[in-house]
Amino acid sequence: MQDAHSPTVLEITNTLDAWAPFRLQAGYDNSGLLVGRPEAVVSKALVALDCTEALIEEAAERGAACVIVHHPIIFKGLKRLTGRNAVERTVQLAIRKDIAIIAIHTNLDHAADGVNHKLATTLGCDPASLQILQPLNDQLVGLTFYTPNAAADAVEDAVFAAGGGQVGRYDECAFRLEGQGSFRPLAGAQPTIGRRGERSHVAERRSEVVVPRWRLSAVLAAMRAAHPYEEVAHQVVALESAHQDVGAGMVGFLPAPMTEEKFLDLAKSSLPAPLIRHTRLLGRPVQRIAVCGGSGAFLLEDAVAAGADVFVTADFKYHEFQGADGRIVIADVGHFESEWRTGEIIQAHLEEHLNEKFPNFAVHLARENHNPVHYR
Repeated sequence: MQDAHSPTVLEITNTLDAWAPFRLQAGYDNSGLLVGRPEAVVSKALVALDCTEALIEEAAERGAACVIVHHPIIFKGLKRLTGRNAVERTVQLAIRKDIAIIAIHTNLDHAADGVNHKLATTLGCDPASLQILQPLNDQLVGLTFYTPNAAADAVEDAVFAAGGGQVGRYDECAFRLEGQGSFRPLAGAQPTIGRRGERSHVAERRSEVVVPRWRLSAVLAAMRAAHPYEEVAHQVVALESAHQDVGAGMVGFLPAPMTEEKFLDLAKSSLPAPLIRHTRLLGRPVQRIAVCGGSGAFLLEDAVAAGADVFVTADFKYHEFQGADGRIVIADVGHFESEWRTGEIIQAHLEEHLNEKFPNFAVHLARENHNPVHYR
């Protein structure tokens, strides 16, 4: 019998999905519930950057039935579980200990208040200035629906409440036209207005809203539930415009310009990073900063096009540094260093959205959250 004061693994997963939808993950990624029973009850969860045997052991020791990590432990397909490597041993241990593993990776990288937001604000960028560096395409649809005038406001309100009509920092956005609709109920219909076999003419409103793809099912369900008609006339079309609130990397402004040397010292101390690999300094003040937590070389041209003075990221290869070409300073701070605070935002989000409903649920940062790369 489920403890009414603790969530299930599925409820935790759904809470994360509502925040950073798993459908936003990159095609190569493997975020979501990787190990465990969706119906298992969780009174305590641990959060870390990576899933290791040591993390699973810590979870078992601390009585945590679930671990939430940024990097998926199962990244490529597993063809066997024989314990021949660390990945297989970690998965085996989680199964033996009955500990669920949830990964929230590139979908959290793509969230407006996710990994890159935390990195940018840690570096001192003004939160109000932050924008997505490379917005995702193919994530928006246009929904058009028709409602009799008397019910039009109520149906629109339901659509807005379900997540339709949000554009950037504005919500309840819609375009409306008034007109006349016609229909003829056929045999078996239960019309709200009119009679079977007779054509009816009704004053109606045409409403058009933008909807993120991952919210479309919920928006359509809300529209139908609020609509007075048995059959709701509507259409959904794909939009080519990019979704400006989801995507890779971020760019924003420091409160005031500073020298390149001072900014690199700030980055080194605030992350903290034992060292920073960077391109040659250009002798210019810096204020516009581009960031990408983890491997970000693919965003170099976007950072340059955005007018960034410095691009803070990780995992640049030798020849990729040459791509700066005197246009920008690349600062490779290290993969772990660029993402080590990710656990904090996951913990804060779960506490905000689950603790009131489930007072017996606790989420903690893991002690086992170490950088696999060492320096000397």
